[in-house]
Amino acid sequence: MTDTPRITDSHCHLDFPDFDGHRDEVVAQAAEAGVHRMVTICTKLRNEPAVRAIAEAHDPVFYAAGTHPMSAADEPLATTDALIAIAQHPKMVGIGETGLDYHYTADSAGVQQTSLRIHIDAARQTGLPLIIHARDADDDMAQILTEEYAHGAYTCVMHCFSSSAALAGAALELGFYLSMSGITAFPKSGDLRDIFAAAPVDRILVETDAPYLAPPPFRGKRNTPAYTAHTARRGAETMGMDYAAFAAQTEANFERLFSKAARFRVAA
Repeated sequence: MTDTPRITDSHCHLDFPDFDGHRDEVVAQAAEAGVHRMVTICTKLRNEPAVRAIAEAHDPVFYAAGTHPMSAADEPLATTDALIAIAQHPKMVGIGETGLDYHYTADSAGVQQTSLRIHIDAARQTGLPLIIHARDADDDMAQILTEEYAHGAYTCVMHCFSSSAALAGAALELGFYLSMSGITAFPKSGDLRDIFAAAPVDRILVETDAPYLAPPPFRGKRNTPAYTAHTARRGAETMGMDYAAFAAQTEANFERLFSKAARFRVAA
């Protein structure tokens, strides 16, 4: 529909089995909702060929690749060279997701930190944005991001941000971006909405993290990129903006950060 504002789902997982047999339909439904572009995220590098194939098969889909922190102890340690090699693909537009997760996997904190620093180095060398997952690790996350930035600048998005105001402030101070997921639309997420409301609107992205974290009125069901629109509408309210204006702002933000995706043109 031409009058539907266009937005981007900056983080989803279309390779997950929840979408088996339905990916064409999911991409089409996203377009109907105004979600004209999405980034599907590889969380284990051994799955990169399958994630890449999804991006190659669907014009609106781009991808990123890395080792999720909860898998860091169970997967071979990524190397900067391997990530740089993967980044040569024209539709590979981000490094990660990577990060720190001490909620369930605090015992692997050391290898998570090593993996994170490798991904930061790859982001720095490729110029692609780092995609960060952070849970129950705010102090270490802020310290590592800041230390590494002092060694050389890089760009970054705090995906599905639901951490503290202190970590948000540290990330924003470095020039990074915060991404709104369906969590920001949950009724009890007032404190989180306050963090976003205090952030510069030119540093906000929207995402689903599909198939997880569906926003109301779909909470508890399989999330899908089309639902980015529901999170974005709640985000517009949070930022005190008209939906069309907020959608346009998040599009500009995405294209500034994910400039490789913005430059991509489908071959005629």
